[in-house]
Amino acid sequence: LALVAAALCATVAAKPGAKPSPMPPPPPAPAPTTTVAPSSSPAPVTGDNGAAASWIIAVSGVIGLLFSAFQLYLVAKIEVEPGKRGEGYTNMEEGSDTNAKLKLYEVYCAIQEGAKAFLFAEYFLMGIFVVVFGALVLVLTSYTPTGFKWEVGGCTAVSFVVGAVTSIVSGYIGMMVAVFSNARTTIAAEGIDEAGWSASFNTAFRAGSVMGFSLTSIAMLMLGLLIYVLNAAMGGDVTDPLKDDAKILFECVAGYGLGGSCIAMFGRVGGGIYTKAADVGADLAGKVVSGIPEDDPRNPATIADNVGDNVGDVAGMGSDLFGSYAESSCAALVVAAGSADIVSAGWGAILFPLAVSAVGVIICAVSSFLATDISPVKKEEDVETVLKIQLGVTAILMCGVTYPLSIFLLPETFFIGDVEASPLAAWSCIVSGLLGGCIVGFITEYYTSHSYTPVREVAQSCETGAATNIIYGLALGYKSAIIPITIIAVVTFVAFSQCGMYGVALGALGFLGTLATCLAIDVYGPVCDNAGGIAEMAELPSQVRDKTDALDAAGNTTAAIGKGFAIGSAALVSLALFGGFITRVSVAQAEAGPDAPQLLTSTGGLDVLSPITFAMLFMGAMIPYWFTALTMKSVGTAAMAMVKEVARQFAEIPGLLQGTPGHGPPDHAKCIKISTDASLKEMIAPGLLVILSPIIVGTLLGVRAVAGLLVGSLVSGVQLAISQSNTGGAWDNAKKYVEKGCVSILVDGEPVAQRKGSELHKAAVCGDTVGDPLKDTSGPAINIVMKLQAIISLVFADYFMSINGGKGLFNVE
Repeated sequence: LALVAAALCATVAAKPGAKPSPMPPPPPAPAPTTTVAPSSSPAPVTGDNGAAASWIIAVSGVIGLLFSAFQLYLVAKIEVEPGKRGEGYTNMEEGSDTNAKLKLYEVYCAIQEGAKAFLFAEYFLMGIFVVVFGALVLVLTSYTPTGFKWEVGGCTAVSFVVGAVTSIVSGYIGMMVAVFSNARTTIAAEGIDEAGWSASFNTAFRAGSVMGFSLTSIAMLMLGLLIYVLNAAMGGDVTDPLKDDAKILFECVAGYGLGGSCIAMFGRVGGGIYTKAADVGADLAGKVVSGIPEDDPRNPATIADNVGDNVGDVAGMGSDLFGSYAESSCAALVVAAGSADIVSAGWGAILFPLAVSAVGVIICAVSSFLATDISPVKKEEDVETVLKIQLGVTAILMCGVTYPLSIFLLPETFFIGDVEASPLAAWSCIVSGLLGGCIVGFITEYYTSHSYTPVREVAQSCETGAATNIIYGLALGYKSAIIPITIIAVVTFVAFSQCGMYGVALGALGFLGTLATCLAIDVYGPVCDNAGGIAEMAELPSQVRDKTDALDAAGNTTAAIGKGFAIGSAALVSLALFGGFITRVSVAQAEAGPDAPQLLTSTGGLDVLSPITFAMLFMGAMIPYWFTALTMKSVGTAAMAMVKEVARQFAEIPGLLQGTPGHGPPDHAKCIKISTDASLKEMIAPGLLVILSPIIVGTLLGVRAVAGLLVGSLVSGVQLAISQSNTGGAWDNAKKYVEKGCVSILVDGEPVAQRKGSELHKAAVCGDTVGDPLKDTSGPAINIVMKLQAIISLVFADYFMSINGGKGLFNVE
């Protein structure tokens, strides 16, 4: 793939002195409906930088893939299979007997097999969906106000399939790398003192880097290649790609984001239901009912629990952030294609959003050595510090390199609608996103890490039982949304005022500018969680579990930071896609002429006080709650089945619960089947709710109703997602804070530390159990709700406009 992209770039570069043919702006619209600024002369083009932009994208993608392979090579140097030797394995032999090594390898293989079985079953259903929905995309996007345009529908459908397949591949890579690295992290944790901390942290972090760099590189290269191929399919010349209408081209390319987001929806929801059904079931049946430790080898649900960590937090998160990247890039491309100035400036200016992501890959690769080599982890206290420094340094470097990139690729001045912008303005939008993302991430850390007061207050509230723990946790989640929402509002204002909707899309790309690093940190958490589970099930020395628990606690916090980035970027992406939707409606309305229904205001905006728009605001705000209800109940239903199955095995397998020597083995396969069947069945209803709601509303009620639906869903969803994710993360780390013996109660006037098995710990476990589906199923999936509804509306905008001039089958005024 990288070679093909490089070859295309070489073709562009091989044409000396090639100048892009200026493309005429969209047809002028009547004054009452136009959104285009008064005629302005495009900035002069001083040279063709399209070849340079293409090379930046291709070379960065290749470097990212090579760096990913290098990180995988370092992880693979640690051998897991008994009898083989490699880095870290000597420590394993010194600290553990042969039986422990065999158990470790058995658990490692069982987790891999369970992960593959689930992915193949899930991807089979996804494949059916891609074929069926792809056909629907082909037909509906071909139906325009001027008749059927099959070439447009065909290109959009191809983009949809490419985006879906790329998302599937990204999730699969992440999943396989995570289950490949978990036991290796366990083995690395056998090291003594500083060596053990450094080796185990580096193994988990490098595993995350494999996914981070492979996903960002593949996503970027595939999008760039798709643009060139579709341009050629539409009759353009690869060496002179602006020969045809860029607006139509990038509206077709938007299907790439639609495909990625659809797969992300099913991956996030299905994976979230799987992992939390297993996790909640294992916790309730094990720790609460039977009083045995987490990941105890006697618990039949432990393998399903460890598989679930990877299914939801790795494959699901990977597909989610791939969708964010694809949609933010597509939104920026669609809006840019509507600017005559950017189009006239050449291919390099249009590809600027991809170039921003490309330099991000290089910056993340360079800065990754900070965490693993320059300032490595040497003790428990270093873990969170190193991860935060890694994220902060990456963001600062991105602020520096994106300024010259903006000057080089963008014209001196350009108009986005009626907003006059410049390279400096575009750069300020990216920086606002970068800095806003960091602030949101660090605020999220403050509310979810047991290093700070909020989580410690939640942990102390367990003294009076589970009820007060629940109350404190919910209050924390609601309060934690205040600053992130304010930051998102400020970033939106700055970006919109500087560059219009193009600035909002660039702000979203700024949030995702450190995507490779964010993914590395995200995947690091579940790898460490799995490593601890493997250590417990293999009955390794307690110091191994102590290290993996400490790494996992930091991983919970960093995962919450990653969710903060994902939710913040999703809000901006959704807003940018909404802007693209309004732009497409405005252009279609202008092309229809003055006699067509006038759906927008005289300035091309949306009248929120239109009766149908105002009414649909409430319906849109309800969608995230409906979605949450479906996913939460699905987790509860599956968890009940899991608890009953574990109780049945404890009752029917003699000696299993008591740990009697020679007892029969637990039936892990039955528990895996419960989670798999539940996730595949229960993910359908929430997914269809999100996918079909804008299509049905647009078909029946028209584009103004769709606009109200999108705005209501965005405003409601972003706050619900933040509060749910942070509430669950806080409960999880409050439980770990209790397990460390850091919470004391007064007994006869003396403070007594409360640990595992105490009543206070059971209250903390209840909070953690309630929070599991909030932070790993409903919360992070809501950001896909916002994005998916918006990208569907953008892709199907012409179809909506073709029904009674955009007023729907009910001809709503």
